[in-house]
Amino acid sequence: MKVLLGLSGGVDSAIAAYLLKEQGYDVTCCFMRNWDSFANNDIEGNPTIMDDTCPQEQDYQDALAVANHLGLKLLRVDFIKEYWDHVFKTFLDEYEKGRTPNPDILCNKYIKFDSFFEFALKNGFDVVATGHYASTTNIDGFNYLTRAADTNKDQTYFLCQVNKNAIQKTMFPLGKLIKPQVRQYAADLNLESVATKKDSTGICFIGERDFRKFLTNYLPSKEGNIVDIDTGKVVGRHIGVLYYTIGQRKGLDISDCAGPWFVVGKDVKQNVLFVCHNSHKEWLYSTSCIVSGVNWILPDSYKIPEKCTAKFRYRQPDQDVYLKKIDDTTILLSYPQKISSVTCGQEAVVYDGNICMGGGVIDQVFINDEDLNEKILLTYQEKLNGNH
Repeated sequence: MKVLLGLSGGVDSAIAAYLLKEQGYDVTCCFMRNWDSFANNDIEGNPTIMDDTCPQEQDYQDALAVANHLGLKLLRVDFIKEYWDHVFKTFLDEYEKGRTPNPDILCNKYIKFDSFFEFALKNGFDVVATGHYASTTNIDGFNYLTRAADTNKDQTYFLCQVNKNAIQKTMFPLGKLIKPQVRQYAADLNLESVATKKDSTGICFIGERDFRKFLTNYLPSKEGNIVDIDTGKVVGRHIGVLYYTIGQRKGLDISDCAGPWFVVGKDVKQNVLFVCHNSHKEWLYSTSCIVSGVNWILPDSYKIPEKCTAKFRYRQPDQDVYLKKIDDTTILLSYPQKISSVTCGQEAVVYDGNICMGGGVIDQVFINDEDLNEKILLTYQEKLNGNH
């Protein structure tokens, strides 16, 4: 079987390549370049813009060292335009609406399991493989996306928007390993370019950035008031409502009143950021949300359970929810126990035990059937009217 493996220059994909070769597959590696800092005006907030070797080129050199060490061929492809058109533009559009998108999910959907996947099939490969911590489980001829053995590293959350047809032809060699084992493999194999290399963080394929400064390259910052939703009083100034996310606690610079303070809502049109004091955290809680653009990684015959679990952000423990289908790509998730900081623009990913059923974008958040952001805006308006 001919496998095309995405080799990133990190330790995870390096060990994925090694394992597949050991298992007897015909493995070819491929390095993807998806971002060009100069072409994309990535100047402000970029700590490596003046380095002699850009991080992407260093990653390529590290990937090449791994491929050579393992005796595998390394291809190189550019998806810079595709990344800009499908990932980054969507990312910016969502931020402009005051929402908080997840670039890793967009990247998996449009680049790794679309552009890269199509490239593999066109070039005669049978399947693709990646270094994701995830697994597939075949039941009655269908490959379900299932959680990895390493629950701390499991990345099925980020794969929720991948087309189910792509999952049928994808291998996840790290599914049964935990991270320390992967590091140990790299040390034992003397893969010096990746064995002690730090895990990549930051924006998918872009890297570490001073996030607020980075966004100013593309979205102008506009200062405005930070308002305490309980009193209607101005307690600080923000640098642009687009740069904050619901539940955020750090970086608010509210010095006049002792905190902590939490972001609870935004009025994008009026450029107002709403916060609540630690003593009034009820503003963060919701009881249901509408999720749209749901991608199901299931066979058509699968009976979706009414009671299941969901994650509303990556590191969150599983939350018990009730799932109601509104239409094929829209669901209502209810959680009467209340959950904090469910945020529009982020992804809700639903699970049936270990099976990742899919996920979609959180569109509306409710507290007892009332739109939470609308409630915040109305409360603020009432406070304003009461002060006049």
